[in-house]
Amino acid sequence: MKCKYLAIPFLFLSFCLSSFSQSLLSEKTEEFTEQDTLRGTITPERSWWDLTYYHLDIKINLNEKYISGKNTIQYKVLKENSLMQIDLQAPLKITKVIQNNEALEVIHNGNAHFIKLKNKQKIGTIDSLDVYYEGHPKEAVNAPWDGGFSWKKDEHGNDFIATSCQGLGASVWWPCKDHMYDEVDSMLISVNVPSKLMDVSNGRLRRVEQFGDTKTYHWFVNNPINNYGVNVNIGNYAHFSEVYNGEGGNLDMDYYVLKDNVEKAKEHFKDAPRMMKAFEYWFGPYPFYKDGYKLVEVPYLGMEHQSSVTYGNKYMKGYLGHDLSYTGWGLKFDFIIIHESGHEWFANNITNIDIADMWIHESFTNYSENLFVEYYYGKKAGAEYVIGTRKDIQNDRPIIGFYNVNNEGSGDMYNKGGNMLHTLRQLVEDDEKWRQILRGLNKTFYHQTVSTEQIENYLSKETGIDLTAFFNQYLRTIKIPTLEYSIKNKELKYRWTNIVADFDMPVKVTLDEKEQWLYPTETWKALSLESKNSTFTVDPNFYIKVSKI
Repeated sequence: MKCKYLAIPFLFLSFCLSSFSQSLLSEKTEEFTEQDTLRGTITPERSWWDLTYYHLDIKINLNEKYISGKNTIQYKVLKENSLMQIDLQAPLKITKVIQNNEALEVIHNGNAHFIKLKNKQKIGTIDSLDVYYEGHPKEAVNAPWDGGFSWKKDEHGNDFIATSCQGLGASVWWPCKDHMYDEVDSMLISVNVPSKLMDVSNGRLRRVEQFGDTKTYHWFVNNPINNYGVNVNIGNYAHFSEVYNGEGGNLDMDYYVLKDNVEKAKEHFKDAPRMMKAFEYWFGPYPFYKDGYKLVEVPYLGMEHQSSVTYGNKYMKGYLGHDLSYTGWGLKFDFIIIHESGHEWFANNITNIDIADMWIHESFTNYSENLFVEYYYGKKAGAEYVIGTRKDIQNDRPIIGFYNVNNEGSGDMYNKGGNMLHTLRQLVEDDEKWRQILRGLNKTFYHQTVSTEQIENYLSKETGIDLTAFFNQYLRTIKIPTLEYSIKNKELKYRWTNIVADFDMPVKVTLDEKEQWLYPTETWKALSLESKNSTFTVDPNFYIKVSKI
């Protein structure tokens, strides 16, 4: 699925944001390699063809930790070219590529592999080829942060195996067009495993085939899916399910857990339909009704694999029993169920083109946690939750990373990003309008890959506020805007410091027990007071610093 750029009257804003971002990045000193560029750029060998369909057909040798098989890649020709880039990371190897029953030459350059096509590629035609591969895939060191294959055992000694590859890339375990900008329209995932085990992957189970002492599970994905969202989960699973009556009709919600955990899962996973109810309210219909929703137990913490959300939070509330907001509200729900499922809207429905813009995934999903709390426990509780997460903001580097080299920004894209969106909500001053903006995001960019500029332009347009400086401040610098003020001789003086050019965000304050708005700039402003003992507080819902002079 090619990315679709929305034409709206904020093109100048896009230009300004891009220029501002590049000027900031030029001040950094990180170095990148040719492999980083091949991985992170929409190269000419990628841009001429559009993904339409994958059939990933693999056999996993559990004893040898070995994978073999092929990926059938179907594509539409957009421009004439004879060289196609496919990505596969060492130590896995491409053994052959076949098109029209002929073997094709492959030029290898590290993890990028360039296939020399023999047939003329005619614009508008649909074609396919088979990429065969095998080897020992990278073993995850600390999944999901350092991903690959997790080769584990359950308490009974059964193999318990799962994949995770966000950031690292799907090419760590299967050959694909490993760039976020182009999502495949649909996909069949066929996985051969020992008969006593089950594979659970994305989409719906079409059929199971018996081959001697093995079985092949065929899972079909009806909707566009990003590469890192594709997963394989193998274990001695038990299955139970329910039907949720949602905005899009009846939604199948399926749960796959280790057999010993069925009873506790039936109780604990009640958070899943609660999540669905809250998020459909805030964000609109679940984006993948055709593929259903699954929660799958895995031997690591969890991940947002599309329609196959993985779970490893040990059936505890919070984040492994901890409240990430330090307020108590974080222990009212299972963090992994809520957060990773929130990614179905922000990451899987709306997907960043370049992972430098991963804040689109993580900031909105972090913010979804506080919206979940608000839905069930009230607006005050939700605000306390998101404000509480500020304690872990580092402000070590900008939220946006380097473009075209597969580089993520700061981990502050979670808590700082969530607080940025909470601050923006205060500027809107209309909760229903804000909810419709969030729902509109998922409708406008339904099943699309997008850039930061598209999201910023949309939010500026829908809020009616020029948010250029706002996003430059919070996404592209580590500066926390600071409201300096003084009260002297019955006069309040105030201004912004530590800000980018043109930052003039209004802020709500309480002055002598009355709420009102101030409109600071970098120049001192003054306000006459009725008393020399006036009280002054700033609304804590704004992510800023306050400094009394």
